[in-house]
Amino acid sequence: MLRTLKAEMVRYNVKAKDLAELLDVRVATIYDKLNGHYDFSLTEAIKIKRKFFPDYEIEYLFEKVEDRSA
Repeated sequence: MLRTLKAEMVRYNVKAKDLAELLDVRVATIYDKLNGHYDFSLTEAIKIKRKFFPDYEIEYLFEKVEDRSA
């Protein structure tokens, strides 16, 4: 799960729809990737960082955190 990316999206009012439009994919695909079902490619991660979060390190934004509630 990408908790940091999700938190920064809320902080900067970036919606899953915005990421989907940037990457030319379905919104459902973005949710699958945000929830850890699939990974963002390096190219996708770079696009997201450059467009929406230029002041953050890519490692910070895309650090995977295991969901311990399961």
